[in-house]
Amino acid sequence: MSLSIIHSRAIAGLRALPVQVEADLANGLPNFSIVGLPDTAVREARDRVRAAITNSGFDFPQRRVTVNLAPADLPKDSGRFDLPIALGILVASGQIKSPHLNSLISRWEFVGELSLTGNLLPIRGAFALAMGVLHQAQGHRSLVLPYSNRDEVSLTASSQFGFAKSLRDVTDFLAGAKELETISTLNNTTVINITPHLEWSDIKGQERAKRAALIAVAGGHNLLMMGAPGLGKSMIASRMPALLPPLSHQEACELASIKSLDHTTVLPDSDPSIASQNMAAVAAATWREPPYRSPHHSTPARALIGGGQPVRPGEISLAHHGILFLDELPEFSRDSLESLREPLETGEISIARVRERLRLPAKVMLVAAMNPCPCGYFGAPNAQRLCNCPPDRIMRYRMRISGPLLDRFDMVITLEALPPSTLLESKETANLNLELANQVAQAREIQKSRQQELNAKALIQKLDPHLALDLRSQTLLQKTAEKFGWSARAWNRVLRVARTVADLESTPSISVQHLSEAIEMRRALQL
Repeated sequence: MSLSIIHSRAIAGLRALPVQVEADLANGLPNFSIVGLPDTAVREARDRVRAAITNSGFDFPQRRVTVNLAPADLPKDSGRFDLPIALGILVASGQIKSPHLNSLISRWEFVGELSLTGNLLPIRGAFALAMGVLHQAQGHRSLVLPYSNRDEVSLTASSQFGFAKSLRDVTDFLAGAKELETISTLNNTTVINITPHLEWSDIKGQERAKRAALIAVAGGHNLLMMGAPGLGKSMIASRMPALLPPLSHQEACELASIKSLDHTTVLPDSDPSIASQNMAAVAAATWREPPYRSPHHSTPARALIGGGQPVRPGEISLAHHGILFLDELPEFSRDSLESLREPLETGEISIARVRERLRLPAKVMLVAAMNPCPCGYFGAPNAQRLCNCPPDRIMRYRMRISGPLLDRFDMVITLEALPPSTLLESKETANLNLELANQVAQAREIQKSRQQELNAKALIQKLDPHLALDLRSQTLLQKTAEKFGWSARAWNRVLRVARTVADLESTPSISVQHLSEAIEMRRALQL
């Protein structure tokens, strides 16, 4: 056989697209070429594959070797095609012999980067590839991956995957000499090991801000906190994850797929195999934990929304189904802030490339904090020092946040300075975290049983029947909207917040008290 076809997968966003690796051996001067829109890492596979084959005890054919990655118009990146390329060459040259060879290579797909010694190294996007095989192959195909990705892929709760440590392990499997290691469906998939959270009882005073945070978490609403330095804005935001319930299995799988595309936590001087296993072990222990991301204000737009070549998920995608906290909001670049407008509205981020357009999920709850002016003390009655910022400078500072972005915040809260006597008060109940988390869980359960989504993210068609107001509430909302010149989006977001307040009280209808609280939470938007 001088031609072989091995099945593999490419990553496009979160999609795992099938790729056929065709290897052809022809007579002529010895040459090795790879075609099919490969990137630099794939083109470099020629040297890795040649060394891995010879160091694994096989002969690299002294013929004209052509490898085609089909379809040709699909971009291919990274070293995950090393293994299928090597297998294609070995099968085409007849160095793997088995009566069941054709059956095996038609039922299995292969991904993995090869070292020069023939060992398999961990690959980026292993979990996303595994989920793609589960959803698209529907049991007709299985996937061989590097053993170093075993813990990560075991979170799928499927035994449809095989793991190998080297090229030799895979060839022995195809020859019928050994079996690949698989995972148990009971392996760590139900573990919920939430990281210990900071205590809400540490926060002294600021009852209105804490109430706003509770409402925001209960309904998934975007929240902006304003106030002088040291009043507790960051402190409140850092404790909001304690109120989030564990992710569902589907949500955890979506987040794990995104995280598998991002391997920036691997230290460059660490052993790739060990680093990958350590990352997977952490993921297995905390994979049901909602994410909390807090990028520095110097973070560029590409790191915030994602990009690069190959595409890496940004902070907003890594916070999918969790909280994205932006401290010192006006200090972020204009490009970074404006790039948030689309994903906050649609729940996904679109990344355009010359050859492709990718979409990554980004359903986040945006929590932000800012000072009222550059020095931070504008309007603070008992501040350590008076604000000396000129009015035009304050205006320029606040104008860094555009109107369309500001309009996407459901609630804006101004934190007031606390009297010293408040700081001397004893802590609240030690079970405050559990008490508030139970309130959030109950409110979220009401929302999901009603419209399958949180109030902030639900389609208006599903939520609209539950936003009905009595005559008194209608009059209040209309007068307030006219007074502040609210847009249709602002009107809708106030109603969503009011619906969440009612859900926290397990009330089927929105009362004027619920609406009044929602309106009060938005009045500070008139900066």
